[in-house]
Amino acid sequence: MSVDLIRIVSRDSPMALAQVERVRAELAALHPGIETTVLPVKTTGDKWMGDLSQVEGKGAFTKEVDAALLAGEADLAVHCVKDVPADRPLPAGTTFAAFLKRDDIRDALVHPGGLTLDQLPAGTRIGTSSVRRIAQLAASHPHLVCVPIRGNANRRMEKLAAGEADALLLAVSGLERIGRTDVITEALSVETMMPPIGAGVLALQCREDDTATIETVSGLGDPATHRETVAERMFLHVLQGHCNSPIAGYAGTSRSGELSLRGCVFTPDGKTVLNAHEWAGCLDPATLGTSVAVALLRQGARDVIDSIAH
Repeated sequence: MSVDLIRIVSRDSPMALAQVERVRAELAALHPGIETTVLPVKTTGDKWMGDLSQVEGKGAFTKEVDAALLAGEADLAVHCVKDVPADRPLPAGTTFAAFLKRDDIRDALVHPGGLTLDQLPAGTRIGTSSVRRIAQLAASHPHLVCVPIRGNANRRMEKLAAGEADALLLAVSGLERIGRTDVITEALSVETMMPPIGAGVLALQCREDDTATIETVSGLGDPATHRETVAERMFLHVLQGHCNSPIAGYAGTSRSGELSLRGCVFTPDGKTVLNAHEWAGCLDPATLGTSVAVALLRQGARDVIDSIAH
């Protein structure tokens, strides 16, 4: 069964639409005869500028997109994996058809004066609302001050220019997608700032019964990214982390093809840092994710996560 038109639903932010353009370009290269249209939707998370935990946490960025897919208004949704909740299953009737080749997973420091993270003087205001970044900075750079800042990357840079913060932490991949790598002062190593689960991965989501679309887009998937993402999402699922949990981690594939996963759980003040790292060996990706999560649970991760209000 062939498909000649794929309707793609996405958040309406500049970054989300840039991600859709990447998908359209890759689809056009793989299947030159297929047409694509785009249905942009505004999500609760984009409209709400307060604390995300008050509007269902991360699901705030996916709910309206999922609804359009399930209602049959679109055939394909494009998501940043880091925005898709892992503490509950995907909406019934939907499935991930492919994970695109992973982009840069690092965080970037944006400082108008060109200073690196280690050069920032005490009291520098870092604009970020990410509990993951706040906890890690509290542990490694306690002399810096985090100030809440929300909105898409362009909006945050406007707020930086307006003096609401002295520097920003943003995802390298996001700045690449909107063509603003020129503002990056320093790309932070994953040792300095561990990324969120699913960093730099775009997921293609379809209705489960739409086998024609699934077969058409599955060719865009990258096998290494698929393994890494499955391991990371299972890790987060077993920990049952919520959007206020400072949980970080990333899977990597060695040159020989072996998968490993590093995971961390922090208290928001950065005073407690639980760390685990394992190689898959003969384990499948989901079992690796489970194993690393269990290692952290043995260290007391459950109490750390449950002690954080959400």
